[in-house]
Amino acid sequence: MSEFTRMIDLRGIGSAPLRFEASTEECAALAARFALVAVKSFSAEVTLVPEGTKVTADGRIKAEIVQSCAVSGEDLAASIDAPVHLHFVPAVRASRPEEIELEAEELDEIEYTGTAFDLGEALAQDLALAIDPFATGPAAERARQEAGLAGETASGPFAALAALRDKPA
Repeated sequence: MSEFTRMIDLRGIGSAPLRFEASTEECAALAARFALVAVKSFSAEVTLVPEGTKVTADGRIKAEIVQSCAVSGEDLAASIDAPVHLHFVPAVRASRPEEIELEAEELDEIEYTGTAFDLGEALAQDLALAIDPFATGPAAERARQEAGLAGETASGPFAALAALRDKPA
């Protein structure tokens, strides 16, 4: 079960945009899933356009999160406001060869079975993709200096070789 489940039945899709807001419990579960300090809020507004059994979802996700600085580990607040463009398609039942080649338009397709798909899970995955995994805060430079990693020469590609050169034999 997804931390942010929003099942959409194909037979009930209307033309009005859909708005979703994560509950406090869902935010806590998303924070745990994505190794964040906290997800303070998560929402989405999406318009669904059915084309037979295929459905296109366009909209935006917004979130207020707290993550750890990639260098110092300090808490960093971050705002996410990202576009969403998804394609839900019926699952292919035929056996697939071991290696397949996907066309560009097939890369964002999400397969579903039956008459419903989980839009919430797809939105949660888009949230994960929007999080900066290398976010740094104001204390990052100090942490680099304390670890001896400050400056281009200290952290560049030849830093380890320079350290070996400077060691007495």
